[in-house]
Amino acid sequence: MKLRIVLGVIVVAAVVYCSLPYYARQALIHWMPVIDDLETFHRHTVRHDPDRVWNWPLSADYNRCQLPEPDVHYLDSLHTVAFLVIRHDSLLFETYRDGWNDTLTSNIYSATKTIVGMLAGIALDEGKIQSLDDPVSRYIPSYRKGMQADVTIRHLLTMSGGMAWDEAYSSLFSVTTHGYYGNDLYKLVTGLEVCDRPGVQYSYRSGETQLLAFVIEAATGKTLSQYAEEKLWKPMQAERDAYWLLDKQDGDEKAFCCFHTTARDVARFARLMLHRGNWNGRQLVSQAYMDEMMRPASWLKDQWGKDSLNYYGYQTWIMHYHDQVNPYMRGMLGQYIIAIPSQDAIVVRLGRKRCDLYDREITTDITRYMDMAMRILQD
Repeated sequence: MKLRIVLGVIVVAAVVYCSLPYYARQALIHWMPVIDDLETFHRHTVRHDPDRVWNWPLSADYNRCQLPEPDVHYLDSLHTVAFLVIRHDSLLFETYRDGWNDTLTSNIYSATKTIVGMLAGIALDEGKIQSLDDPVSRYIPSYRKGMQADVTIRHLLTMSGGMAWDEAYSSLFSVTTHGYYGNDLYKLVTGLEVCDRPGVQYSYRSGETQLLAFVIEAATGKTLSQYAEEKLWKPMQAERDAYWLLDKQDGDEKAFCCFHTTARDVARFARLMLHRGNWNGRQLVSQAYMDEMMRPASWLKDQWGKDSLNYYGYQTWIMHYHDQVNPYMRGMLGQYIIAIPSQDAIVVRLGRKRCDLYDREITTDITRYMDMAMRILQD
């Protein structure tokens, strides 16, 4: 009798599993996202140029600072794998933990969005995007159902496009789960309705970054990986190849989440922010666009619909830390790549977990990492 019950449960479970959509089945297999998911998905390689590598020089004070025990414990409590502090273009402090090293690539999750924002600026600089106020439908003609027709590139850059996207990571059937584990990103994001009036209120929606990526591809005639390799990765003289995860074999890049690189190489994006788009004398992104990208979209209401927005620009976060205003990149498991203009410094933290306690728009762990970095910089 017990055997029959067990067999019956197995049969029912198998039927239910097989009836689920593809993305939900994948989500059940892999469950929650992890930073070392490179082999889980198909990918494009974003190649570096081995003949033109620029390595971070080591500061004369490299790793002279010793973290106090409470800081060490805090890093380990959130499964930090890399913590770097760079000053004046030199590595000042570098630690790898939990079996990590400077050659391993991590998914940087939503920090990827800032890369997409930079690529949009390059396409604008090159005239391939004619104006940030162009409607999306100029590049994706089918995107004109209802209020879709009112959405502009600037709306996508500032997360004010009004897309019906639920930013839920723990629900099996959320659109975010569909985007991450599914195999039909283009159909998904171009088919979603616009439910809020565009250009009024900021609301964090990964689907809007994904749609922005499709605009860039339509404007340039290149895949996101090809454009990033040509315009950013090789010109920034990366040490190693990076990888961009896809929704299927030879499919579309997951632009909202899934760039894979090392801690040292991801710091290059913060260096580009510090130098307002210039890399060793070559202007990769115009100063005008970089300045706008790193400035809050203050004409929008914030996520609570009250104040003018002061913490988000063009796919880029802006942190107010004491008297500093720091542009930074941010990923869901505590991937932080922070430019500190007042110190000519960069902080990189990669890890497997973040603190879930928020202080308004930021998780409190980023403040702790900033405190650590400032002690290192002032040591």
